[in-house]
Amino acid sequence: MTSVSIFATLLSPISFLSLAGNSYAGTWIMWFAQLGMLLAIPLTIRFFLPIYSKLDIDTAYHYLELRFGSKGLRVLGAVMFIVYQTGRMSIIMYLPCMVLGSLTGISVNLLIIIMGVIAIIYSYTGGLKSVLWTDFIQGSVLLLGVTFSLIFLLAHIDGGLGAVFTAFTSEHKFLAADQPVFQPNILKDSVFILIVGAGFNTMGSYVSSQDIVQRFTTTTDTGKLNKMMLANGALSIFIATVFYLIGTGLYVFYQQNALPPAAEQDQIFASYIAFELPVGITGLLLAAIYAASQSTLSTGLNSVAASWTLDIQARLSKKELSFEKQTKIGQYVSLIVGIFSIAVAMILANGGVKSAYEWFNGFMGLVLGILIGTFILGAFTKTANTFGAALAFITASLVMVVIKYFVPAKAVSIWSYSLISIAVSLMVGIPSSMIYRKIKGDTSVPAPDTTIYKN
Repeated sequence: MTSVSIFATLLSPISFLSLAGNSYAGTWIMWFAQLGMLLAIPLTIRFFLPIYSKLDIDTAYHYLELRFGSKGLRVLGAVMFIVYQTGRMSIIMYLPCMVLGSLTGISVNLLIIIMGVIAIIYSYTGGLKSVLWTDFIQGSVLLLGVTFSLIFLLAHIDGGLGAVFTAFTSEHKFLAADQPVFQPNILKDSVFILIVGAGFNTMGSYVSSQDIVQRFTTTTDTGKLNKMMLANGALSIFIATVFYLIGTGLYVFYQQNALPPAAEQDQIFASYIAFELPVGITGLLLAAIYAASQSTLSTGLNSVAASWTLDIQARLSKKELSFEKQTKIGQYVSLIVGIFSIAVAMILANGGVKSAYEWFNGFMGLVLGILIGTFILGAFTKTANTFGAALAFITASLVMVVIKYFVPAKAVSIWSYSLISIAVSLMVGIPSSMIYRKIKGDTSVPAPDTTIYKN
């Protein structure tokens, strides 16, 4: 159940609506991002899950406090996660509401407000257990529904699957003729950097994103955690392949048939569902997309509330907070972050985002890349200390802000963001820690079980 829940959390409407749109409007280049899991999952299983299973951590950022002995780093990690999750929740509200608004004529802003308000109310009750069960049910419905959609689509294309494969070769719908597989300059787009960059983005989610890490805390059995990760990876690669087949299938189908209303890139699959699938299946799938959005939002709000309460409020408070007080603070945080996410979603809805999947991965690489750099610095080195980790965190943040907002977009691929952050974290964190230790005569060692090395 938990592996499907993780799959459903990572799937979200960002993947559901945007992946098919990518292959419909372009090629399968973004499909290679899913292969990043072949890098992310083994690294997470080999190095981080054993650490998490041994440590009694409340949140992902509790690890930073245990490893570096610093409340400040724990707070910084939590703040970065809240920024990331706010952006993620905003685009999760934006995407399905844009689709439903186009299909129904209802104001997109009104739909965003309704979705956000329901998610805020839902997050007040039920806790993680209800989130796991609703994610499991909705993830299962989406899996079955998407698979049925592909079969139904292929059955209604003249030439069936053969016509789709013809589009791969004759119209370069798999990879563009000029698409480089590898470039020596890893800051430029290529299939290689897309796989590696997406792999570290995904690893960032597994290792440093509280909405995923809180699933790992449901068991300390390493064997179960490994199976959970492998099952999630298999499901994710399978469903991504189905989405991309659907996208290319839609390209062929709408060459043979008239385009429906709301036929823009990220809306094409939902339009097909609304106008071509049998009525019962249409209603079930559209409801599942909307419900999955609600569930993912609730998971996000739940994890943000937990992170704020345990990582920030409890660290900064001079007296211990009662469970009732923590619950009340969590509710207020859910309300404030939920309202802010609604506002950002409205801005996105009027901002003309072409591909939500690319936009989100760039944002994820920017924020989680900085976080995963700090986690790698802590887990893979014994030398790194609080001073070095803090300096690395600040430096990586500044470097990424400069790259994102002051360097031309074509000069640096969004898929290299996480690699740059990790490199900066290591190049700054290790030497600065060594210098600090030399100056201060610091001979301290990391707490037991907080690195990949045996103490």
